[in-house]
Amino acid sequence: MNFIESKIASFIDYTLLKPETTSEQIIKLCEEAIEYKFAAVCVNPFYVSLVSKILRDSSVQVASVVGFPLGANLTEVKVLEARNAVENGADEIDMVMNIGAFKNGDNKKVIEEIEAVIEASNLAEIKVIVETAVLNQNEKEIICKLLKESRVTYIKTSTGFIPGGGAVPEDIQLFKKILEDKIKIKASGGIQDLFYTRKLLNCGAERIGTSSGINIVLEEIEDRCRNK
Repeated sequence: MNFIESKIASFIDYTLLKPETTSEQIIKLCEEAIEYKFAAVCVNPFYVSLVSKILRDSSVQVASVVGFPLGANLTEVKVLEARNAVENGADEIDMVMNIGAFKNGDNKKVIEEIEAVIEASNLAEIKVIVETAVLNQNEKEIICKLLKESRVTYIKTSTGFIPGGGAVPEDIQLFKKILEDKIKIKASGGIQDLFYTRKLLNCGAERIGTSSGINIVLEEIEDRCRNK
């Protein structure tokens, strides 16, 4: 990597969740994550064991998704996914909340499921994906208040699988206002450049989920070289 170290790399969860992803692509993802010193690599459950072996002696964390991308799995399935991910080496779990249950007003079900996944994950950090693109302002405020009383580590904006849905500064600001420093914020979905990354971080995000991590870091290094 360039001799000028990146300041943004440590905020990035380097992500590859496409269904057609191959082992070769995952190995490359991990090698790049080590080289650029990203915070974590986020992959589907099938590849957690492989990623864990590659990253074992590095500072890069292993993140896996649960209930992805719809959140409509049964709780028992999410619990099994989370437990297996941790047993295979995951340090962090990005779970999709039960959006349908939340829309039904069954907040008790939503929180009980999140707590069940937390229990199954033991010491892993838990990020709850709320899929902001399908929530109105009032719903975003409600879910923030619910999560604020839970043991969740992060609230995460999006799966990135809904067209037009992604991280926007207004949501990050809202989350920060309600959650204060109780729960961290992960911005994810449609983040592809340095300008937008910086904007989201300045609004209060503490992790950035993106498949464009290298482009963002190289853009940052170029920008710092230009302004030296």
